[in-house]
Amino acid sequence: MAHPKRKTSKTRRDKRRTHYKAKMPQIAICSKTGVSHLYHRAYWNEGKLYYKGKVLIDNSEAEA
Repeated sequence: MAHPKRKTSKTRRDKRRTHYKAKMPQIAICSKTGVSHLYHRAYWNEGKLYYKGKVLIDNSEAEA
């Protein structure tokens, strides 16, 4: 196996790691409900599961 000839300094190591940043999640606002949610994710609002502005599951009818 290959081994490093010299110890990697803290400065070199940290320079390499500068690109590993946590990014803020992108938030979308639904045009139908006005609820903020993550992009490309289904979300619940008032007993209904929405995705791309369409109702996928409606739990309010099942409970009644």
